[in-house]
Amino acid sequence: MKDTINIELKQDTVDNLLAFSELLKKDINKMMEEALEQYFENEQKKLIEKGIEEDSTMTNLDYNEFWDDVELD
Repeated sequence: MKDTINIELKQDTVDNLLAFSELLKKDINKMMEEALEQYFENEQKKLIEKGIEEDSTMTNLDYNEFWDDVELD
């Protein structure tokens, strides 16, 4: 079974798609696929960076506070 979605674009976006399709000699569907792939990559990078930032805030101790009173034999 195929999922279907309803996509609505502003007239400016449609005009740009048509103009760039003609200018670049590219299929509009291919252009949209490329744009969405780039969007998903960018959003995934943001999520990864956010996850790293959240992981780094798991402690509020600085380096010296963290290692205070630790004895290594």
